[in-house]
Amino acid sequence: MNDALLAQGVPLVLGDVTGQIDTAWQGTIAAFAKNGVPQSKGRCAGVFPFTPTDPGWLYALAPAERPPAVTAQVPSPPQAQSGAWQFSPAPEVYGAAVEHAVEQLRSYETPLQKVVLARALDYRTAAPVDPMAVARRLGQDPHVTSYALPVPQIRSGKTADAQGDMRWLVGATPELLLDKKGAAVMSHPLAGSAPRSADPVEDRHRAEALLVSTKDLAEHRYVVEYIHDILAPYCHNLTRPQTPALQKTASMWHLGTRISGVLRDADLPCLALLGKLHPTPAVAGTPLRPALDLISRLEPEPRGFYAGTVGWLENERDGTWYVTLRCAMIEGCMARLHAGAGIVPDSTAAAEIAETQAKFIAMSDALGIDLTH
Repeated sequence: MNDALLAQGVPLVLGDVTGQIDTAWQGTIAAFAKNGVPQSKGRCAGVFPFTPTDPGWLYALAPAERPPAVTAQVPSPPQAQSGAWQFSPAPEVYGAAVEHAVEQLRSYETPLQKVVLARALDYRTAAPVDPMAVARRLGQDPHVTSYALPVPQIRSGKTADAQGDMRWLVGATPELLLDKKGAAVMSHPLAGSAPRSADPVEDRHRAEALLVSTKDLAEHRYVVEYIHDILAPYCHNLTRPQTPALQKTASMWHLGTRISGVLRDADLPCLALLGKLHPTPAVAGTPLRPALDLISRLEPEPRGFYAGTVGWLENERDGTWYVTLRCAMIEGCMARLHAGAGIVPDSTAAAEIAETQAKFIAMSDALGIDLTH
């Protein structure tokens, strides 16, 4: 059974989320880690953007006797939508950005080893998109964690609380950034990807090729070493396999490594660790600062909540947080999807365009978008 942010771990389902929220707070991970969560007496759900200095949201969840059952619900298939979509930037523009990044990575004058470049897909329909229906369709994949959270609009300095002014961050992520329960801590980073095939023989061939891909193994190693080095000073011991393993979703193969350890201080707030980890080379690059600088130059618009982090807290000390991948920001009749690819010196524009195209599939299928036309 797949995990679901609002169905397991917190007493909520993918349903009337706003009716379950007691209080909402806006701020950065660092601010909440330093000052604590105001009036928090139990569980909170939250979402923070890619840029750590930009504010995100934490929601105090209303108590519930038991989580309403959602596993028996069979989501309806997406209906054919009458709408228009376009990539932002266009594939050829994204390809040129990849080529520029490769030139930078091959230069002796830069410390860059990897940078992650993302692109968006904008979709507009004639009728409003139901974010909960989309989330339930995404949740049919047993290998992901589906999520749906409201993100209030701020207009003229005033936070809108009306349902009509609410945006929804909806997605299904395969990547666990941080899980903390007492002294036990774990992260399961993913980096290195290949699209799946409907042909079982070809699908297995792609998976086996990914396991020995020099390019993808290098990309993956940067992420694992980064997370290991961040967590190590806080841990009595920290373990990881020597080689990555395959992790699959309905549309992609990924390389994954499970990192687990025991903290020296079991009372260390979860958000303090989260703030140290986010963003990782899986979504930004390495070294972090040069990668972020190049992203800001090559990506035409800020990522917002894509490649941020989404999850929940248990009384501030413990929590579970995922990377916000395979997602869309849905507002009324509009949706913006994102997908990214890790660029290393061996990358090619054609391959990275194809990888991002494959990563759009999970969300575009859930929305009923046909990317073949």
